[in-house]
Amino acid sequence: MPGSHAGHFVVLKGKTMSGLIENTKRSVEVSAEDLPLHCPMPNMQKWNAHPRVFLQIEKTGEALCPYCGTHYTLKGGPAKGGHH
Repeated sequence: MPGSHAGHFVVLKGKTMSGLIENTKRSVEVSAEDLPLHCPMPNMQKWNAHPRVFLQIEKTGEALCPYCGTHYTLKGGPAKGGHH
């Protein structure tokens, strides 16, 4: 229908009105609370997401998603020890 807004959504500073982050951000900083890390993350939109892939970030402090190319960095750098 001309002039219809059905199916559209509003994006505000990278987030939709539902609070989900668009899957277009290519650099994401994560914290220890986000581990084990996987892409897409739970707070990302699912409508255009690729299959979930787990990423090893603990040793180097960085990971790159093989599907979408998002670069993840671990806040505080690589893990210094094992899990407690």
